[in-house]
Amino acid sequence: MVSEHRPAGLVDRSDVRSARRRMAGQVRKTPVFHTSVASPAGPVPVTMKLEHLQHGGTFEVRGCFNTLLAQGQGIDQVVIASGGNAGIAAALAAARLGKSCTVVVPETAPHTKVAAMWSHGADVLWHGATFAEALRHATELAAERGALRLHGYDLPAVVAGAGVVGLELEEQVRGRPAVLAAVGGGGLVAGIAAALGRRQQVIGVEPEGSPALRDALDANRPVEVRGPGVSADSLGATRIGDIALDVARRDGVRSLLVTDDAITAAREYLWREFRILVELTGAAALAAIHSGAYVPAPDERPVVVLCGANTDVAVL
Repeated sequence: MVSEHRPAGLVDRSDVRSARRRMAGQVRKTPVFHTSVASPAGPVPVTMKLEHLQHGGTFEVRGCFNTLLAQGQGIDQVVIASGGNAGIAAALAAARLGKSCTVVVPETAPHTKVAAMWSHGADVLWHGATFAEALRHATELAAERGALRLHGYDLPAVVAGAGVVGLELEEQVRGRPAVLAAVGGGGLVAGIAAALGRRQQVIGVEPEGSPALRDALDANRPVEVRGPGVSADSLGATRIGDIALDVARRDGVRSLLVTDDAITAAREYLWREFRILVELTGAAALAAIHSGAYVPAPDERPVVVLCGANTDVAVL
């Protein structure tokens, strides 16, 4: 059977290393925290990568900075479609680099995240009920204005920027433990996998209701997914990015599914036990261990990436 999927162009370790040099001084090297967390089988040693402490409260700042810096001085306007963190990241990076930013958001975008976009000076436009509709309008708008259309997860420079997380982990963590990270459009897991290659296992953790990576790997092409609950609240990707799928296949990225209840419980656990406040997707990687969906080997200390902090404090 011939696959319908067409490769989008792979991102490799050299691209990630270039991104780190390019972004020097623009992003934080986020810390790690060695601790133990509860699981059904008892305490499990883990290393948390505190990426939620990144500028803007999201790893996506890395990809936005890398993309804008790679463009040089030729672009002064940026347009992006986003219902959440990608819009915040684009607004922040554009403001730091002296560029204007327009974010096209679906009508259901969370006010907390829209307010964060405004706080960084972005012009926010509401269009359509879904991310796909917002994306189409953003594409048209960028063409009309001659602006750069950023994408939250499916541009090589965006994936390479996210991959700097993987290079930092090589310096911060001994050995080569498995790295667990949440999957939306796949930019984070693809970037980390591009940085680490097959030297370490990278595992994408997904809500059962929105298994974008799992379904794409099974079908050998990106497919549309969107379920209720946590996955619907993300307001972002309804399919895995082409680049992410290509990298996942090349570097053997696994998909691991967790329930919405497990993700919610993991977020509550992070707050109760460590006073760490993240959004639901930010807790997905920990949910795999906390729920028992991922059982580390006896001598393993897996890495869990806490990737986003943009949530309404009142929800807790």
